[in-house]
Amino acid sequence: MFKKVNVYDLKLNPFQEIGNNWTLISAQKDGTANTMTASWGGWGILWGKEVITVYIRQSRYTKEFVDSQDYFTVSLFEGHKDALGILGSRSGRDGDKIAEAGFHLTMVEGLPAFEENKYVFLCKKLYALDMPLSTLPDQVEKDFYKTGDFHTMYVGEIVACYEREG
Repeated sequence: MFKKVNVYDLKLNPFQEIGNNWTLISAQKDGTANTMTASWGGWGILWGKEVITVYIRQSRYTKEFVDSQDYFTVSLFEGHKDALGILGSRSGRDGDKIAEAGFHLTMVEGLPAFEENKYVFLCKKLYALDMPLSTLPDQVEKDFYKTGDFHTMYVGEIVACYEREG
């Protein structure tokens, strides 16, 4: 279903993928997977490694899953905007939002992915930093953190990338 690919062979635009198509951040805890939609993040090189940076609000259920493990996944899709909207607006605390979105959970090297993925990046957590409001510019705080629900930034080393076959 998926084939391993070299990240240097990918032909994608990270601005399009993150900002317009959105991504899913997923992790597993105690045998259960959870995921959330994200439209913030980045790809690049840090500390000599290929990395993905993701941001998760303190209130998100997925944060508990990412915090509890050394690995998480970042998934890209072709289409599926309605399903990604469901996964971004519902909490896994309240029910099976993955089934509600019509997605099918699968595991890739023991990490959560979806049969509907275009690409899945397996990431080893290298660094996490809470973004306290006191360190942010006033306008950013006003525009994005009115309720005080700030983000934690996670840097994950891309240890593998898989592409859906067919």
